[in-house]
Amino acid sequence: MMRFLNALRDGVGFDILLVGAALLFLVALAGAPLVYNVLMSFQQVDMFTLGALFRPFVGFDNYVAVVRQPEFWLVTRNTLIFVFGSMTGQFVLGFALALFFAQNFPGAATIRGLFLVSWVMPGLVVGGIWSLILAGDYGVLNVILRSLGIIQANVFWKSDPAFSIWAVVIANIWLGLAFNMLLLSVGLAAIPRDLYEAAELDGANAFQRFWTITLPMMRPTIGAVLSLGLIGTLQQFDLFPALTEGGPANTSNVAGFWSWQLSFQLYDFAKGATVSVMMFLLVLFASVIYVRSTRHEVRG
Repeated sequence: MMRFLNALRDGVGFDILLVGAALLFLVALAGAPLVYNVLMSFQQVDMFTLGALFRPFVGFDNYVAVVRQPEFWLVTRNTLIFVFGSMTGQFVLGFALALFFAQNFPGAATIRGLFLVSWVMPGLVVGGIWSLILAGDYGVLNVILRSLGIIQANVFWKSDPAFSIWAVVIANIWLGLAFNMLLLSVGLAAIPRDLYEAAELDGANAFQRFWTITLPMMRPTIGAVLSLGLIGTLQQFDLFPALTEGGPANTSNVAGFWSWQLSFQLYDFAKGATVSVMMFLLVLFASVIYVRSTRHEVRG
């Protein structure tokens, strides 16, 4: 024991102690609940067995039951629309803003800082703001669309089954736009200016410089942004209770909110855990992509 304490005092092995403390923290606050949730998805868990130490083991029955739920495919479709719609909007608009602010015109840093407001705001606050913007009777979005001649009558974004999922997508795009812009701006700043100057001297136009220099050099950053965007979008929860509560008739319900409903509204904890495990597999897949996309940067 004295040799161990002396080693810590001399600095030898102190880094291992720090890593061990962080690892213990992750295991206690993330690893143990994750294992517990996975185990619960293979058990029969309800209000009567939630506090029991040992519960009946049902194998994959919960997974089969979840897939056979009448709303499963609707929730799956909504989740895909929400994820790909949000990621596409956040990435395209974020990339456009990153390219725009990369021009370094007067006031660019100040205006870019204003976009970070959406990133630091809590999701419930963002949902409350967009609930007013998307209101069918007095919402600002309907006023703008009518003034531009795009629509003739008000669109009830939150209560119309054809638009409810898109109401949450629009709000989530605004919420994650600054995060995408910030990461992509960092990637753009790392590209040497000499490459653009040499390409311009060779007669390459703006599109050719973007296609042959910007996109290839931004490949690791783009992979990281898309992977983190997938993880963040799948974890999004606050916007749904603030905007649509998954309605009407589950037309805006997604896997994350459905898992919460199954667990804490219907008290079917086993099915709620099963849905969350399915989502975890998707997040794990995105994490693998993220690690592979950043591996080259770490080694470099």
